[in-house]
Amino acid sequence: MSILDYFSAILLAGGVFFSFTGAIGLFRFPDFFTRVHAASVTDTIGVILIIAGLLLQTSFDLNIIKLLLILAILLLTSPTASHALAKSARHGGLLTLAESNRSNDR
Repeated sequence: MSILDYFSAILLAGGVFFSFTGAIGLFRFPDFFTRVHAASVTDTIGVILIIAGLLLQTSFDLNIIKLLLILAILLLTSPTASHALAKSARHGGLLTLAESNRSNDR
């Protein structure tokens, strides 16, 4: 194995780690907004690392263009979708955990 393979394995393992911690955050965090934040941030960095690791494993041909196109689409749509979810939840009246605790104290 070459040094490129080791570096690719490190990037792929890092991407899997961030994606896995984002999935755990979906179950462990207390309210909707922190869950959306955990999922969007860790999944975005996870996708970047995984695709970077895959880019190191492929030859310079059409596969590079496809992977870069997938990366560009995911970098545009993932944060946009998370923002739209959070904004629609706020517009629908969903409170954060701190706001709901304050309203219960009154």
